Amino acid sequence: MKFKNFIFNILFFTIFVNSLTAQDTFINPILNGGYPDPSIVRVDDDFYIVNSSFEYFPALPIHHSKDLVNWSLIGYGINRPEQASSKVNLVDVQQQGGIHAPSIRFHDGLFYIIVTNVYTPKDLSRPTEMVNFILTAKDPKGPWSDPHIIEGAPGIDPDIFFDENGKVWFVGTHDTGKPNQNGIGEIWIQELDLANWKLKGERFSIWTGACGGCCVEGPHIYKENNRYYLMVAEGGTSYNHAVMIASSENIRGPYESNPKNPILTSRHLSNNNWVHSTGHADLVKLKDNRWYMVSLGIRNEIDATSNMGRETHLMPVVWEEAWDNWVEVEEGRWEPDIIKWPVVAPQTGKIERFTTLPFKQTPQINDNSFFDDFSSVDLNLQWNFRRVPRNNTYYLNQKTKKLKLNLSPEVFKKRGQYSLMGFRQKETEFEYSANMYFKPKRNYSESGLSIFSQDDNYINFTVIKKNNKTILRLNVKPRGQELTIINSIPIKYDENIILKIISKENKYIYQYSTDNAKSFQYFSETKANLVLCKGYIGTNLGLYATSNGNKTNEYAEFDWVKSLIK
Repeated sequence: MKFKNFIFNILFFTIFVNSLTAQDTFINPILNGGYPDPSIVRVDDDFYIVNSSFEYFPALPIHHSKDLVNWSLIGYGINRPEQASSKVNLVDVQQQGGIHAPSIRFHDGLFYIIVTNVYTPKDLSRPTEMVNFILTAKDPKGPWSDPHIIEGAPGIDPDIFFDENGKVWFVGTHDTGKPNQNGIGEIWIQELDLANWKLKGERFSIWTGACGGCCVEGPHIYKENNRYYLMVAEGGTSYNHAVMIASSENIRGPYESNPKNPILTSRHLSNNNWVHSTGHADLVKLKDNRWYMVSLGIRNEIDATSNMGRETHLMPVVWEEAWDNWVEVEEGRWEPDIIKWPVVAPQTGKIERFTTLPFKQTPQINDNSFFDDFSSVDLNLQWNFRRVPRNNTYYLNQKTKKLKLNLSPEVFKKRGQYSLMGFRQKETEFEYSANMYFKPKRNYSESGLSIFSQDDNYINFTVIKKNNKTILRLNVKPRGQELTIINSIPIKYDENIILKIISKENKYIYQYSTDNAKSFQYFSETKANLVLCKGYIGTNLGLYATSNGNKTNEYAEFDWVKSLIK
């Protein structure tokens, strides 16, 4: 009966959203939750997007769509521990490190993802390592190859460009080294030998951005109108984030900056605009020669930001001619140098919440609810871990149809591998609940729900054994503050307990049921901004199990987990 009610709610929500899209519009973002730095590629009638995933595992989430507005998670570029345990280290990587700014491309029957892993050694006397590497696959669902490390490639945010003449170029970003410039600031290219995964030939510095200023990064090169176009992110990842573009007749430059730069930004808008920090984009050409852009943006929902962090948005693009300057074609005769430039969201010049559908016959079905009853052989693709999980962290019991989450001595800590798994929060308001079978035997054995952003920023709503009593407890660890116990009470139940967190009107309300959801008891409430994303990594809803430093064979079992978006 409960499952039927859940399905009814889903259907009602779907009907409601379809009524919104009845006017041939879709709703941004197109990928809800922490999906920043989007890169997109089209192969015939199929579109694929890959995003940054930082220290999370599996890494490099890949979504598929037929219509640019309805997307399905189909796999990950890195989903095997052996892919992420050597030079591409996601085992003890620092928070906000890891996988940054991928680019996905398709050439001669093969998919390529080129990306950077940012790793700071525990020995802080050693420099941070920027490991640039390439993965390949015949099917974007996988399997993807082991990483092909590109030695001698400095910087971050690489792109790979397949030229019409057969040459393959590595497009990279590194610091200019100029003291009057802040951060990353120079785009360079060098030929790439794919047979040996090595750079070859001369390296060319081709652009330092439209303003030659802060944080020129995230390059992509395109060939259109018999010209090369170099598009970059600029201005940092906050309110001044922007997309700039330049053009050249030669891939090695010189590149002329679009006089209308930036072609996408929200820096000129109020901080109260519904989305801000828009930038780090990629372009895709449709079969009918129309163009679209995907970019990141942060919704303005709580304290000028959002618990979802940076999400993927979609905008239409048109190409328009511009008379940039005059050139002398022969002595005494000058003609205008006409260059075509992409114009993003031509009607308004910004990301809109509601935008005309790319394909009118395929309306958007925007269902961001989540339900898992653990009846599948494999773990649902939505689940992820902070870093490569330890062996035997979880087990899917095919007989009981339950998830077994083993208690681990490890707790939340920087660079830690603890028994924590979660899925991305997709909307600000939700109801998140789980049916847990857990009767702790030893003191300090603990399990329950977690809302988390980083190793040092989380909320844990758990059952714990303490002083030989079973306790229901709420712990909060705001960013930059000490861990605080909000509430704690003794509790008794037969076999299972249902824990629920309701996010509504900028508050989290914590409830529990000991009678299989016949009734719920109020436990506590907090503000909803305690794990608020400050513009980098979005929040996850998850499950947590720990023995708080003790060795144990205990575990918690979960019958189902659901996140209902209303």
